[in-house]
Amino acid sequence: MFYLLNILIQMKILLNNHTLNSKLRPFDDIGFIPTMGGIHEGHLSLIKRSKKLCKKTLVSIFVNPKQFNNKKDFKTYPSNIKDDLKILRKIKGIDFVYIPKFKDIYNSKRKSIITIKKKDKILCAKFRKGHFEGVLDVMDRLTNLIKPNRIFMGKKDYQQLFLVKRFIENKYSTKIIGCKTIRNKNKLALSSRNYLLDKDDLVIAGKLSEEFSLLKRKIKNKKNINKFLTEEKRNIQKIFNVKIEYLELRNEKNLLLSNKSFQSKIFVSYYFKNIRFIDNF
Repeated sequence: MFYLLNILIQMKILLNNHTLNSKLRPFDDIGFIPTMGGIHEGHLSLIKRSKKLCKKTLVSIFVNPKQFNNKKDFKTYPSNIKDDLKILRKIKGIDFVYIPKFKDIYNSKRKSIITIKKKDKILCAKFRKGHFEGVLDVMDRLTNLIKPNRIFMGKKDYQQLFLVKRFIENKYSTKIIGCKTIRNKNKLALSSRNYLLDKDDLVIAGKLSEEFSLLKRKIKNKKNINKFLTEEKRNIQKIFNVKIEYLELRNEKNLLLSNKSFQSKIFVSYYFKNIRFIDNF
């Protein structure tokens, strides 16, 4: 605890809601970057965007148990507050880091009444029961506590961005800003889960990303895109020994299934080394 409080004078560490409220009260132009820790360059790109657009920038670190449909996934999720703060203190312009406890977020007695409509139970929502209900619930609570002008989120979790943007902007005056996916030299999207892979596995994961990225170019000349993706799904699973949950082309505006490459994205979820990864191209 002493370490947290003395990391850097200008970057204030907020460990409870009382401190959060007192420190944020004077400000009315706050940029917010919600994270579950495992800070990487993708998070840092969101912070840089916030610094350009907002007077004050706040980063939260909270591993939300409500959005994990798998208890094992929650227990193995990479989390190291000390390492995260070492990274964050090197970035000038971060004003606040909010590190709440479970009771700070879920201190109200209200039960979650957030539901996902049947038409939205696609992609990750289809395979992770209760996941997005948990995401929307915690984002609702965080937005209500922090009252940011803008929230910055990456496009790697595109379905999450889509649902959060619609939900938050319909309820609050807060704007959700989607930011481009940051990738490593092997074209693998940066993710906290990457920390669970060794160097050799990261190379293979990068090759997988290249394969999925190539599909976007290939489908431009295909008459039956869905059939082509079904065949490619089978081939990639066999070659890389991975389990692909879904490999679909969807319209980037409404997430409906698409048969045209224009204004559409390929969405993929797969298990590699028993770790679940998602991406879009």
